[in-house]
Formats: sequence, structure tokens, C-alpha cells
Amino acid sequence: MEHRDWRRAPSIYAIYPRSFNDTTGSGEGDLNGIIERLDYVQSLGVDAIWLCPFYVSPMADGGYDIADHRGVDPRYGTIEDFDRLVARAHELRLKVLVDQVFNHTSIEHPWFQASIDGDDEKAECYVWRDPKPDGTAPNNWLSQFGPPAWTWNHRRHQYYHHQFLSCQPNLNLRHPKVQEMYRDTLQFWLDRGVDGFRFDVVTAYLFDPEMRDNPPARPVVLSKVTGPTYNPYSYQDHVHDLLPGDGAAYTENIREWAGPDALLIGESNTGNQSIEQALAFSQEGRLDFCYTTDPAERGNGPLVFKGLLEALGGNWKAPWWFTSHDQPRHNSTLGDGTPESAKFYATLLAVLPGAAILFQGEELGLPQPELSKAETSDPFDLLYWPDTPGRQGPRVPIPWTEDKAGYGFTDGTPWLPMRWEDGLSVEAQEDDPDSVLNHYRAAMAWRRETGATDPDGCSVDASDSVLALRVSRGGKSWLAVFNFSGDLLPVPGRHHETPELGSGWTGTALREWGAAIWRVPPDEVDNGSACG
Repeated sequence: MEHRDWRRAPSIYAIYPRSFNDTTGSGEGDLNGIIERLDYVQSLGVDAIWLCPFYVSPMADGGYDIADHRGVDPRYGTIEDFDRLVARAHELRLKVLVDQVFNHTSIEHPWFQASIDGDDEKAECYVWRDPKPDGTAPNNWLSQFGPPAWTWNHRRHQYYHHQFLSCQPNLNLRHPKVQEMYRDTLQFWLDRGVDGFRFDVVTAYLFDPEMRDNPPARPVVLSKVTGPTYNPYSYQDHVHDLLPGDGAAYTENIREWAGPDALLIGESNTGNQSIEQALAFSQEGRLDFCYTTDPAERGNGPLVFKGLLEALGGNWKAPWWFTSHDQPRHNSTLGDGTPESAKFYATLLAVLPGAAILFQGEELGLPQPELSKAETSDPFDLLYWPDTPGRQGPRVPIPWTEDKAGYGFTDGTPWLPMRWEDGLSVEAQEDDPDSVLNHYRAAMAWRRETGATDPDGCSVDASDSVLALRVSRGGKSWLAVFNFSGDLLPVPGRHHETPELGSGWTGTALREWGAAIWRVPPDEVDNGSACG
């Protein structure tokens, strides 16, 4: 196998620490729990882990409301535990990426509390504005969860801006002191051995300094805004509170602060011109990758994938993913909850060009759990109950064993109820060659061994029910075919031999949720330049 640069098309395993593995009996996962299970993660054949926030936080938004960007929350352990985690990961040849949340802080952050107390320098680090003469908010901006993006503070006689919850005040990323804090925080974690960073809502960092009202969204814009259409946020065209002209260029600062060797991945939270923005944020000297919400929110169809591949045009800078800590389990939303649909999407993730992100438990084919309102604490889910976006479901801890007392996750009471069906655990799937878990292992091994996700050429064809993707690398070529329909799909041409990777293959046809990747005979290899 040729030398492989892991940064060109990495496979990354995302871990939500609170729900991964508990070693204390608290019912919440911890850093030592991650260390305990790193051998398992390595067995999946991924290149790196991405740790969702483990920082000091009041947990109003699942840990994305940070009160100390350089402190480990005691519920997860200590900074020494983190150092051991990095060391063990590196022993296993796993890279470590950590989340960085700099769009906002917790309301409990010392800087924000100081700004309330009258510290003008700290106030400049946030976005405070005077009310209009009639006492109303400075403009019509809405938070991404739907309510107004301004909250009144009676002590300052001002409003502060927040793009998410009112307990998550926005930082002023243009301010030198904020930039200094950002740079020093990146260096702090680099000094502890991390290999890169995932940046939360990086496309939301900057706003129009004139703070003009957003115009109403035209229908085409409304249909593409990230999140549910019943959220009033989708009624605006976010041209002033999101992605001002220098937003993408701002990431050149991040690259300078992190250095040339760190892997940098941004999260795009704009649905409009999502691919164009991802490519802008990942130009030379900026981020390595910037992922969009398209695969999770608009990915259930061959024509959608064809459109995304064509829009990328050979510039594979938008990582592929289907489930995350705040998107419902895709085996229920995109698939039908069966092992067959789970394997289908594993095969698709194996061949799509560029980086791939797996969320913990995805490799087990976990469905989206059902939670009652009383069992739900996520503010976005509760705001629109019972029509929830489903953010809390994927955070239900994953099952390691069949023991229903705690499924091997904890000896205590899980922080979210675990009601997994039999056969979904790691224990149940480990030695079954036909399990979803072992299919994911085969899929990630295929990615790594072929290098096909860093292709020299790519072409795509699609109908309402079938996606056909052809990729070439180093004089070799593969054809991947995916059957999204309930009908049998005859396999194409001479491809009646056993595929290199696949499921739902009968020998002459693909069943529903059937997917297969075949090696193309040498005389049929065509090194195209881009998908089209």
C-alpha cells in the first residue's frame, strides 16, 4: 500500500464524553472511560477521535456553553486524565481532535460576569448594544433556536447578543483580547499533544458591524436554512448576522494560531450556499475541511448526493457524516432502523470522496431512541416539543453489553434512560461476521487500504432510486452502486463477481438497502477529473 497522508481524507470517530463510558458509577461518561475503550475505537480502523466538549460548563446546552475553555469539568475527570487519554491514543496511532467553541461562552464565564459588573474592557469582548429609543432590541435578529437573539440586562441597561440560548452570549471575535484568548487556548491544547481541532459553528463568528435588520427569506432561501422549517429563524435571510464578507478569511487567523500541522475542521451552520461556503472556509491557508448539514438534513436520496458531489467538483473539503451529537440517529431518519440500512450507509461512507465522520454508536446501527418530555433536557428539543429536532436522542449512552441494568456503560443510573433492544450492543455484535459493527470495520478498512476516498478521478450518475459512483486512484478504479428503492436492482455489466465491500447482494441483484463496491477491470479504468 502506498504511503497515505491521513490528513487528506481522514476517518474520524466522534465521541460525546458524557455518553461513552462511565468508570465512576455516576451515570455519566468520563475521560477515563474513553481511555478504557480506546482499543475498541482503534479496532474500527479510524484515523482519529474527535472529543465533544469536556470543559467546565453548567451544561445548559450539552456542554457547548463553556465557562472555562482550558479546564476539564470535574464530572469528566482531571487535566491529568486528559493527558493520559492523549498518550494512550497516540500509542494506538489514533490522532486526537478536540472541540473548540469560540462563537460564545457560558453566561457564567468570568469575563461575562465582569462585563455585567461594569468592566468595560470585558464588555467589549461581548456584543452589548443600547436599546432603540422605545426600549426594544437593537434589530430584528433571531437566535438559531428561534427566540430573539437579544436579551436585556437591567444592570447595564443594555441588550447582549446571542445566536443560540440567552445563557450563551456571543463573543466579539474581532476584538484583540478575544483573539488573544483564542490563540492562547489553541496553544494550550496543542502543548498537551492534541493533533487538531473541530470548530463549533465557525461560519457564525462574525456579523455586520452596522447591525442592519435581516430581510425576509425568499422561498428558495427558507427551504435551505439549517434546521426545521417551523423554526422562525428560517423566515429570515441571514445576510447580516451570519457570514459577513470577511467570515471565511477570518479562518486564516485560526490557521496562523494553530500552525500548519494541526488538522482543522469547521462546522458550517448555514444551509444557504452551503457547499460554496464550505469551500471558501477551507481554501489554502484556512481550514482543512468544513462540513455542512446537507448529508444529515437532505441526504436521503441519490439525486441529493449527486448534486453535492457535483457541487464539490473534485474539491473534497466537506466531510461526509450522517449522525452527530445534535442530529438524530440516521439509521432511523435516513434508513429504516434495520441492520440492512445501517450497513448501506456504512458502505456509502466508505466510498464518498473526502473525510468521513462517524458518531459513536453509529457503527452498531443504533436507532433513534424515543424519550419522553420528562426525560428530555435539551433546550432545542423542549422548545418545540413534541415536534423536536431530536438532538437528545443520539446522546443516549451506547450499549457495551446486553446487561440491561446499565448495558456496560455504567454501574449507576444512566443520565439518560437506556432501553436498547437485544442484539445492538458491542458484546452481541463483536463475534458476528454479519453484524453492523463488523461491516463498519470492513468499510473503514476498505477506505484506508484502497485510498479511494482521496481519488484521482470521480464520476457519478443517479436516478430517483439508484446512485452509481465511480472513483479512481493510482491506476485502479471502483464502481459503487446503491439501491435506495424497494425493488431488486440488477447488478451492472460484468459485475456478478463478489464485491470488495457490500451488503444486500444476491449474486445478480441488489435488494432494498443493497450496496456494493466492485473493482473495475483494468481495461475499463477511466481517470476522470471530477464528479459529474
